[in-house]
Amino acid sequence: MPYFLLSIALVGVDQLVKWWVRGSIPLGTSISFIPHLMDLTYTQNTGAAFSSFSGMTWLLTLVSLGASVVVALLLAKSYFPGTWGKISLSLILAGAVGNLIDRAFLGFVTDMFETTFMNFAVFNVADICVVVGGFLMVFYVLLLWDKDKESGHGKA
Repeated sequence: MPYFLLSIALVGVDQLVKWWVRGSIPLGTSISFIPHLMDLTYTQNTGAAFSSFSGMTWLLTLVSLGASVVVALLLAKSYFPGTWGKISLSLILAGAVGNLIDRAFLGFVTDMFETTFMNFAVFNVADICVVVGGFLMVFYVLLLWDKDKESGHGKA
């Protein structure tokens, strides 16, 4: 249960930041955030990562919903029994749900973090959750999962 609370808290942070950006920054404009590193730039993404599948919002909404359900079930069933596996799933779930909410209710995903030191896609808190959760999951599966399964560590 505390892992679902982590997901809920991160979805709340994601939605709060997106709400603030939509109300404070005109679409397509930037404000300085971290000088020489990052600006806040309000963009609307109707696609997936790096604007792939642009305009396919309802398909992406269904995919996000399906992925969210699968990840929530994996988390509820303690498929990855260790703490790091559950944290990874919690982060991935938060990111999937955060962007799902935008797609379902707005028809686009609100993005705002734009790196100024390199050319990179504009992203949001939910995207950060998915990427960090994904990296943690790879780390967990490669280094810890077998040990956790053998020891029964982390079983709820």
